[in-house]
Amino acid sequence: MYSGVSTASLFLREMNEDALSVLDGLGVKSTEIFLTTLSEYTHEFAQVLNAHKGNLNVNSVHLLNTQFEPQLFGGHPRAKADDFQILDGEMRSAHEFGARYYTFHGITRLKKNSVSRDYASLAESLREIDGVCMEHGVKLCLENVHWALYNAPGIFKGIRNYYPTLKGVFDVKQARLSCYPYQMYLKDMEGCIAHVHFSDVDENGKICLPGKGIFYFEECLRLLIDVGFDGAVLIEVYAGDYDTYEELRRSCDFLDEIIYKIGK
Repeated sequence: MYSGVSTASLFLREMNEDALSVLDGLGVKSTEIFLTTLSEYTHEFAQVLNAHKGNLNVNSVHLLNTQFEPQLFGGHPRAKADDFQILDGEMRSAHEFGARYYTFHGITRLKKNSVSRDYASLAESLREIDGVCMEHGVKLCLENVHWALYNAPGIFKGIRNYYPTLKGVFDVKQARLSCYPYQMYLKDMEGCIAHVHFSDVDENGKICLPGKGIFYFEECLRLLIDVGFDGAVLIEVYAGDYDTYEELRRSCDFLDEIIYKIGK
């Protein structure tokens, strides 16, 4: 295991290319690039990112979900074709800047149970989406998100029964917001977690950087080992959740010390 920082943590502070330069300058090992607009889904922008990433390992790419991901499941053939074209272009770009995984939300939920639990149908859609990703060497990874497709334990396993190669992303903040114990998500994704999103929370329930709050990271990291995880542990917070960039580096150090302590 090793720590890293998502560029989402610098959203509205820095443009993505400059965020990479900041993280590389801090000595951060790994990142997830959070692309936020269509002009960033291009070959030309991938070249810009490559010019700024320095020694950073780009673990994964994350896209602004609401722009097109829900329509990949849609019934309108023209809208669906357009969005698959967007997906193909973005995965080509992701391959160029070195991402191995695609953090995916999929369908949005207006109500907690507004999406069908037809796991066979969902698996068929995810297999189709993943097929486009894999043409460019990028693996689709379904993230637990309280307002999206995977918003409760059991959904991942239900889909995986029909699509055994499905990978997941574990997000501890999203687990908390879903009101289910995070351990249930770890069990649900056992053996299938590609990477992790970490944040902390203080006594008042406010999101903060790992090491600044009350969450017991050592227990969580040990449980991640127990379910077969050994990959990137990426800090993902909001720009207002910390003051200085140096705090990001110290938060990575905090996680790395625990990882070293537990022998991973």
